[in-house]
Formats: sequence, C-alpha cells, structure tokens
Amino acid sequence: QVQLVESGGGLVQAGGSLRLSCVASGSISSISAMGWYRQAPGKQRELVASISRGAGTNYADSVKGRFTISRDNAKNTVYLQMNSLKPEDTAVYYCNKLILPWSWGQGTQVTVSA
Repeated sequence: QVQLVESGGGLVQAGGSLRLSCVASGSISSISAMGWYRQAPGKQRELVASISRGAGTNYADSVKGRFTISRDNAKNTVYLQMNSLKPEDTAVYYCNKLILPWSWGQGTQVTVSA
C-alpha cells in the first residue's frame, strides 16, 4: 500500500500564498489522475484540483485562477500552489489518486486569517 505524506501547510494572512507538497512512497507515473482534496471543520472532503497523467488539470470553481496543481513523476510528488488565499480556504488538505484511492495521509493544515 502506497503511503502519502502531505506538507507545506501553515498559517497565512488573506491574500498570501502557500505551496503544498505530497510525496508518495510508490510510483505515481502510471496513475491516471491525482488530486488535492480539502476538508473544513464540519464539512465533507471535497476535490479542489486534479491532474491527469498527461498533465491536464481541472479545478473546483472556488479555487480556479488561484490554485495550480502540478506533478513530478520522477519525484513521486504532487504540488498545489495556492495564491490569493481566502479565509474560506481554511481546511486540512490531502492528496490522493482519484480512482480507487489509497489510504489517506495525515493531511496538512492550512489556516487563512482575515
């Protein structure tokens, strides 16, 4: 079973930026689509960005134009660049593959202050 380790979260003021990283213990090069999810307190986990094996990307409307997902297959790593952060982006962020997800990692906390 592949393990996922997310990092890069923190406390930032509204308008600030963060770059999240997700390192997989196994190869992601053959994975058709990887995604970043987030879960805010009292809410369900939601998909915010995904990237295909061919580097095609999709974003939730709430983050479109502000977040950028990328992947480095050689490093088994997926990134999420988050700009123009808003308080409503506050959540625990996770990465996983979209189809038949692996076990979830611990996530990384992102807190955006007003």
